[in-house]
Amino acid sequence: MSEIAAPVSNTPKFNSTGETSVTVPLTPQGTPYPADKFGQAMDAVRCIRSGDTVFVGSGCAAPTLLLEAMAARKKELYHVEVVHILIFGPAPHLEPDMENHFRHNSLFTGANARKAVNEGRADYTPIFLGEIPGLFSKGLKPLDVVLVQVTPPDRHGFCSLGIDCAATLSAVRAAKYIIGLINPQMPRVYGENFVHISRFHRTVEYECPLHELPREPMSDLHAKIGSHIADLIPNGACLQLGIGGIPDAVLNFLRNKHDLGMHTEMFSDSAVELVEEGILNCRAKNYHKDKMVASFLLGTRKLYDFVRENPLCEFRPVDHTNDPFVIARNDNMIAINSAIAVDITGQVNSDSIGHSIYSGFGGQVDFMRGAARANGGKPIIGLPSTTKNDTVSKIVFELAPGSGVVTTRGDVHYVATEFGMAFLHGKSIRERALELINIAHPKFRDELRFQAKEAKII
Repeated sequence: MSEIAAPVSNTPKFNSTGETSVTVPLTPQGTPYPADKFGQAMDAVRCIRSGDTVFVGSGCAAPTLLLEAMAARKKELYHVEVVHILIFGPAPHLEPDMENHFRHNSLFTGANARKAVNEGRADYTPIFLGEIPGLFSKGLKPLDVVLVQVTPPDRHGFCSLGIDCAATLSAVRAAKYIIGLINPQMPRVYGENFVHISRFHRTVEYECPLHELPREPMSDLHAKIGSHIADLIPNGACLQLGIGGIPDAVLNFLRNKHDLGMHTEMFSDSAVELVEEGILNCRAKNYHKDKMVASFLLGTRKLYDFVRENPLCEFRPVDHTNDPFVIARNDNMIAINSAIAVDITGQVNSDSIGHSIYSGFGGQVDFMRGAARANGGKPIIGLPSTTKNDTVSKIVFELAPGSGVVTTRGDVHYVATEFGMAFLHGKSIRERALELINIAHPKFRDELRFQAKEAKII
């Protein structure tokens, strides 16, 4: 994934309260924050104290103004734990000079957090996405403060969490203090996705564009993988698709299907096109019928406009969308996820490159297990056969030392590369090795066969 970064600028200073002089950073659009708004944000985050644990709303809904204001208080704060899933935009709390003031605890590591995590300046907590809300609701990770971006309140006083309610709603319910960035450009999205204005201890009103994640162009490689996966998807299927070239390619090959549905943790712009063409309409769904169910969005303004007050879309926290028992209630559930590497027994690594943390568990295991138990369900791992210009195989004899096994070989059913599809469920180690070697890049097949024979696998 690419990140939408905003540089920190040496812009003119102002005094927000008469106590502290701070530098006003740039907005994600490259212009200075209005001094009065930054001052309001500074005042709003003054409830944060040294030693507190602060949860930050995630993804493209990250409340950047509040995050910048908290970081601007660094001289007053020490050992504040900042917890979040990946966020887009600036991450000032992750800068090297912040380590004595803020320590990030990553529940899914984005590009702007990898360096800090792998340098030991931040932590990574491996956890299924669907179990994150329970950390807060059960008190396993007590929260002092939540920073969140929301819509203005409606006539009943309810603010929508908009494009990301994944773990934020649980955090809001559990924290001592809730600070809201009220942004009219945040779309109001229906579902279990609302917080009453009375729950907020402080709010700051500031209108600005949301962070966006532009769509990747579809490559020939991704098209080949997508076509293999699309062949497994029947009419009336319920889809879980992540983001990136492979999921977009799969959707591109579904234009001859009809009555598709969606139950997913997230979706992006490519799904909107299938809705507009009448292909994805959720009419065949047997659970949450006629609804596209999700927890968050990663995409562009077009996507945000699509979900705004759209009765087709229903957002729920990830402890619902990613509950394997809930997922399994959807007939013909097709779950499609990616990986960093797969060994020839079917073990899937998708959160680290050796000892270096790259991302996180996300919802891969949640949906692999849920789809496997659904009536007509199919859990699928899709990945290119190689990386680094065909010099490194992603189908490997054994995972690199330190690599995490996110999805076990017992959970893997289908694995797709550009060279075809391997079906592993119920297969022996020998049969799995042969299936996976056959979809590896041809230049690595002989080496994989030799290694498998040396190990008495085949």
